[in-house]
Amino acid sequence: MTGVDVGEPRLWPSLGSQGPQPNPRPNQLPLPEVRPQYFRFCLFLPVAMSMGRLGVEETLAALNAALGPGGPVWYKETRARHLRARDFLAPRRALQARFEEGQVPKQVIHAIAGLQGPGVAPVLRCAPTPAGLALQLQRSAVFERVLGAVATYVAPAAHAALEPRVVLHCPALRGRPCALRLSQLRAVLVADHLARALHAHRVSVRLVPAVRDPHMLTFLQQLRVEWPAASGRARTVTEALRSRALAELTPAHDSGALPPGALGQVCLKELVDERGRRAGYDPNLDSCLVTEELLSLLAELQEAVQHWPEHSSLGLAAVSDTGADGCVVVHVVSCEEEFQQQKLDLLWWKLDDQAPLRQKHLVCGPVKVAGAPGTLTAPEYYELRHMQVCKASALKYGKDLTQDPAWTEIFRVLCVATIKFEMLSTAPQNQLLLALADNSISTKGTKSGTFVMYNCARLATLFEGYRCSVEKGLYPTFPPVSSLDFSLLHDEGEWLLLFNSILPFPDLLSHTGMLACTAPGLHITARTEMVCKFLVQLSMDFSSYYNRVHILGEPRPHLFGQMFARLQLLQAVSDVLHTGLAMLGLPPLSHI
Repeated sequence: MTGVDVGEPRLWPSLGSQGPQPNPRPNQLPLPEVRPQYFRFCLFLPVAMSMGRLGVEETLAALNAALGPGGPVWYKETRARHLRARDFLAPRRALQARFEEGQVPKQVIHAIAGLQGPGVAPVLRCAPTPAGLALQLQRSAVFERVLGAVATYVAPAAHAALEPRVVLHCPALRGRPCALRLSQLRAVLVADHLARALHAHRVSVRLVPAVRDPHMLTFLQQLRVEWPAASGRARTVTEALRSRALAELTPAHDSGALPPGALGQVCLKELVDERGRRAGYDPNLDSCLVTEELLSLLAELQEAVQHWPEHSSLGLAAVSDTGADGCVVVHVVSCEEEFQQQKLDLLWWKLDDQAPLRQKHLVCGPVKVAGAPGTLTAPEYYELRHMQVCKASALKYGKDLTQDPAWTEIFRVLCVATIKFEMLSTAPQNQLLLALADNSISTKGTKSGTFVMYNCARLATLFEGYRCSVEKGLYPTFPPVSSLDFSLLHDEGEWLLLFNSILPFPDLLSHTGMLACTAPGLHITARTEMVCKFLVQLSMDFSSYYNRVHILGEPRPHLFGQMFARLQLLQAVSDVLHTGLAMLGLPPLSHI
């Protein structure tokens, strides 16, 4: 009898977010609908729940400590050809610098082979090889530890305390979408992704500015960007701020030289000389033209810093330190906006004694477009990608589905996924080159957001295929996870998925939300590209495994054990994939 595995996602135009529950019930495969709250729950798991979690960084720290004093030597393997023989390697050249003739004492090797401790993965063997000291883990034990507690691997690892309060300021959101340049769109998407990463670390975040333009709000909703809308009341400039500004104005010899609406100029030269040069402010900053609009912008930032809400939108308790020094302001700006933002920083310090001392700039590099005019706006870019997604679907399925209402939302999600993976897969401080040709939109292109969403749908289809087979009596219901035999997972693709994707995922989440806010200087960097790159690699590994291995085999009792172990592994892959997509504001597609 042939198997019932499904190779391609069925054409069910549904956006249901099916996936595994974090706590499976006995005798049932946990595949009911997963609501968006699930992903947030996973991200806010208490640290205490992760005490038994294995960790790559914990294992590496223990391995390096076992070698004695000195810098880190060990590294984790990632390539499939190396993972056939080892999981960690201490290179021979590094050992030669640490030990005489590179000969590691036997007692050290013996100690490494018996390593234990919180978060340390169990070791199977450690032996010298021509490449260096090679270590392999007890893979079946690692499978059991990880797949028996999947929920703890979709939460950030516990690291040093992060900033308790962060104001994220994205000045590009004060305009209209029709004037939004691609570099500004990039800053908006980086700010949104960074806010999600900080929320995942239980950091209280304020987002500024509150968006007033209704067209901008609609465009942000299209992009699945979560940003606050302004209330009906206008921002009020405090009398103290206005009085201080008027007192600091440089007398103008010719008032007619000032543009309409300008109150005058404030000299910033002294501030630049005092603190700006050391921090990295542009030395050409000498004065700032003060307008009512500029004072209004400062008033909004001032209010965000001084009047922190008692509870954040995520229900987290307020931080006791509510003063300006208890938070950091991160301005996420395009490279074209940086000079003006530096003026605003210095003006804030000059006019407000309570302005936060820590203001940092996360500057997004320029966006260059190959084969398109440089004047392409963000809405035009969105419409172009949406048209290409619809066109690619027509080519794939042989008919135009744009008139089918059930596919409308699917095309929107695929369009946004394409844009976010393009904009966020490059480190934000680097230049980004976009290729807008039609062939850049494909489920077969392994670098695209479309490819990631396609594999998300393949996983959902697999689980749906299993559920339908259970209803037909072909397979039994899913047994308790504690009864599964994970020693049956011996395909190299299975270890690749666990070791490169599931096991290191908590550390990836932690690094994504880290900001070096205490470091000297004006500029900071963020690793917002990590999630996109991770999800692309995970999708490539899953696709290769799925195309090669028949998951839902023939319904014979002696094959069920391996099938259940594989389903539990792919359930964990699905959890990780869904959590990563949630960090990008993307819903999982159940079918495509």
